[in-house]
Amino acid sequence: MSDATATPQTPTARVHRFITGNAPGFLVSLVIAVAAQFLSEHYGAPAMLMALLLGIAFHFLAEEGRCVAGIALTSRTVLRIGVALLGARISVELLIGLGPELISLVVGGVILTILFGIVGARVLGRGWRFALLTGGSVAICGASAAMAIAAVLPKNEHSERNLIFTVLAVTVLSTLAMIAYPIITQTMGLDDLQTGVFLGGTIHDVAQVVGAGFSVSEETGETATLVKLIRVTMLAPVVLVFSLVIRSYADTAAQEGGKRPPLIPFFVLMFLLLAAINSFGVIPAFVQSALSDLSRWALLISIAAVGMKTSLKTILDVGGQAIILIVAETVFIAAFILIGIKMLTG
Repeated sequence: MSDATATPQTPTARVHRFITGNAPGFLVSLVIAVAAQFLSEHYGAPAMLMALLLGIAFHFLAEEGRCVAGIALTSRTVLRIGVALLGARISVELLIGLGPELISLVVGGVILTILFGIVGARVLGRGWRFALLTGGSVAICGASAAMAIAAVLPKNEHSERNLIFTVLAVTVLSTLAMIAYPIITQTMGLDDLQTGVFLGGTIHDVAQVVGAGFSVSEETGETATLVKLIRVTMLAPVVLVFSLVIRSYADTAAQEGGKRPPLIPFFVLMFLLLAAINSFGVIPAFVQSALSDLSRWALLISIAAVGMKTSLKTILDVGGQAIILIVAETVFIAAFILIGIKMLTG
């Protein structure tokens, strides 16, 4: 068809085309997320893990057909929305509750675990992308951190595989820690406050922190949740630093005609904005609860889409060094927080 006979698309037509092109993939991701939540509520399995496994089972939908575009959009854009909305759960008041010494311990654990991951990855022959992905997810908040960090890392042929492996690994390790860590703290004779700091400072995912903490006592559960949310607060600064460092290394590529990443990713700005607004106490409790639920669902839907984009074979190709690295990072942060607690409160 020539340019003279072509009919220009109106904004309404473009919106309609966008929706119809992406709706099938998004709806499939939504159905998988709902199924994962059902399994989680009725059988006690982590919802993120269920969404991943179910998504992988439907990998064929991401290879060809009507769902491909929507799955790609969901795994990228919905993921960023979910991370941005996490900011509604954060406030400055959280940082005041524990005092400077324990806050320093938690922040130090985050930073040193990421650095440990970088060094460990170099020793084991893994790339820096994988080091930041695993180190950040172990140090901060498990699957949510993995997805946020993956959103700012430069993509290569292993990006999807590494993200799926990291989410799977931290979810499994977090579930094991939820069972084992309360036993360890009881054996070591830690009190409720110390146990709460340890559980909140070491277990990867929020749900497992809550489960482990309140299985010990009310005080332990409340302390563990508070400490965990302080780790979640570190998500935006860490992702921002990663983004700035990566952008500085991308200057050369930009000068050669390549595309340079944005100075600050939009979803990080939204995270910080919501956290700032929440710190002033102007977000009503029911709105905060709604945004928190929306964030959780957005992350669950997006991880289902990420699962569909990755085949099981590619996950198995990740190698034994990757398993050693993420387990070593988990042991490192546990040892660091435990030693710190003994020094500060022993």
